[in-house]
Amino acid sequence: MLNALVVLVLNALPLAAPLILAAMAGLFSERSGVIDISLEGKMLTAACIGAWVAGASHSAVLGFAGGVLAAVILSTLHWLFTQHYRIDHVVSGMALNAMALGATNFINTKFLSTASEIPEVPKLPVHLAGAFAYISVYVMLAFVVPFAVKAYVGRTRGGLRLLAVGNAPGKARLAGLAPVRVRLWAALINGVLTGIAGVLIVDNAGRFTDNMTAGRGYIALAALIIGGWRALPALVACVAFGVFDVLQIALQGVSIGGIQAPPELWQSMPYLAAVFAAISSSVSGLR
Repeated sequence: MLNALVVLVLNALPLAAPLILAAMAGLFSERSGVIDISLEGKMLTAACIGAWVAGASHSAVLGFAGGVLAAVILSTLHWLFTQHYRIDHVVSGMALNAMALGATNFINTKFLSTASEIPEVPKLPVHLAGAFAYISVYVMLAFVVPFAVKAYVGRTRGGLRLLAVGNAPGKARLAGLAPVRVRLWAALINGVLTGIAGVLIVDNAGRFTDNMTAGRGYIALAALIIGGWRALPALVACVAFGVFDVLQIALQGVSIGGIQAPPELWQSMPYLAAVFAAISSSVSGLR
């Protein structure tokens, strides 16, 4: 039983890593005072551009850089729309998600799915040895990020400025801070983290498919809500969702009481868990 649990958690690590990075990206944005629901679109774009560049150049490193850069550009656009053009944060995030969905579908149709010379995305270098050979160092580093974020936000001058701008931008201006500049810095970090998350998703899958992020950006937001917008509780929530993802894969084709459940039922497990957990967290917060 213990061995099965250990195997389950180990298999969940690669699936939880992108959620952790996206959740930390959302945390940075939220702490700076910017609502960001475009995590999904940034991850999807990073996965698509990363796969495209890596396949065309036959270099996983160039693909990694291209995916991260694409997410940073989208994150900068969200900052520009909300801070300079005063567009509603939710509307801007929804627009970026819609744009990412359409653009990645176009790129996949025109350049990836029809290009027989690019059958598979090159794997990122540096993997652990032995029993952990299937886990990249990048996945393991993703689990270090929440601790770094917690230390940065709570113990550094930059983190305190981030909190000041997010909690009271007017008072922050009186103290000599520039909220727009601080939020730009947070947006850039947001873009880097979501870009790495998207690249890890396509690296784990081996190739890009339409809408391959499949709502993981929203699950990361749910993990943040469940964690009370704190780094370490959000980390635990992301690992839990990773475990649910592994379970839904393992339960495909399994019969219950002689009845074989449709695969869509198991595939919905992580999302149902996210919805119920977010509702429970919200209800408990109202008490």
